[in-house]
Amino acid sequence: MFKLIKIIAQRLGLGLFVLFVISIIIAGGVELLPGDICQELQGQAATKETVDACRRELGLDKPVYHRYFIWLGDMLRGDFGVSLANGRQIAELIGDRALNTFFLAIYAAVIAVPLSLTLGLLAALYRNSIYDRAVNIVTLSSISFPEFFVAYILIIVFSVNLGWFPSLSNVSPETTLAVKLYKAFLPALTLTLVVVAHMMRMTRASIINLLASPYIEMANLKGMTRRHIILKHALPNAWAPIVNVIVINLAYLIVGVVVVEVVFVYPGLGQLIVDSVQKRDIPVVQACCVIFAATYIILNLTADILSIVTNPRLLHPR
Repeated sequence: MFKLIKIIAQRLGLGLFVLFVISIIIAGGVELLPGDICQELQGQAATKETVDACRRELGLDKPVYHRYFIWLGDMLRGDFGVSLANGRQIAELIGDRALNTFFLAIYAAVIAVPLSLTLGLLAALYRNSIYDRAVNIVTLSSISFPEFFVAYILIIVFSVNLGWFPSLSNVSPETTLAVKLYKAFLPALTLTLVVVAHMMRMTRASIINLLASPYIEMANLKGMTRRHIILKHALPNAWAPIVNVIVINLAYLIVGVVVVEVVFVYPGLGQLIVDSVQKRDIPVVQACCVIFAATYIILNLTADILSIVTNPRLLHPR
């Protein structure tokens, strides 16, 4: 138990260091954006004196490192700051949008994970069959296309031609769960088609590798049923790499929603970060990026810890 706690503490420390490095990259990256919020607010007819006065009022005249450490100190206290575009508290601004983004990611995961495990398990059992080849072709084709292309194809088919689902996922806090599930189906399906191939192929490869193991051959010689061998012997031992790839894809579902949210005009963090970049609202961009980075790091650490816990060779190295 102590060794496991030590491993978790080391991973958490590494994750905090990575997040600190990412925060520096984010702060430096937003500084490279051309123009600033004052030029956006004042317009093209603004004089240099007016723009300079606006920058002094908003604190943009201070050096980059000074603004970074002020921002970092506020973030450590849980204060995301104030939006430069509208003066609202950023925590209030991103609250509902963060919930929408996490809802969309969970929605896609609920569809993608069972589908991937089922397709991968069947592909392993019927290896090199027509079903196996057809599933591989379809899933690899879906992951090969850009997300926006898949999204527009789904809109043309299910919104324009069939009229089954809306092309705009304009949900709000007052939207009921049933309506939200209906409006967010196409964005969730887009994300599902993007990640299902990776999880399916990992499941397939893990099961095929284990089916060639000596203890599986012994179970076959003992006359155990195929279903019993798969569920009781193969699948539990294949769980470690499968869980690892599932958690990593869950991280992608959360941080990879930017393009999908923009296409479907879904009110999440991805849409907010695009709008904030256009307005040069740097504090909002930084806050959204930190949330994405922290979520990705936490889920990757979770995958790392789960792979260690489920693998005795990693948990008790010689």
